[in-house]
Amino acid sequence: MTALRYSILFPILAIVAPLAIAPASAQTQCGPRQEVVKSLGDRFKEAPVGMGMTLPGQVLELFASKTGSWTMVITNADGRSCLLAAGENWDMIQVAKGTPISY
Repeated sequence: MTALRYSILFPILAIVAPLAIAPASAQTQCGPRQEVVKSLGDRFKEAPVGMGMTLPGQVLELFASKTGSWTMVITNADGRSCLLAAGENWDMIQVAKGTPISY
């Protein structure tokens, strides 16, 4: 499954990742968020596990599956989403909200 996942995602990432830092007009090749989320769920059983706001006001989300696959997605205010990175062996660290993480 890992080889198949990479063979699907790497060509997409090669095209989409540069768009995340390109001008907004170049991001027309990114998909609507609803389609990206559905695709990640259907193909890889990934669901959102974390999110945050970037300084330019984009939403950065991390999707992960119970098998450890993960995908990072950035979404603009207009609802367009781009894949930034994907991988395997994701592990959730359980920390109570507001509790500092010690290294």
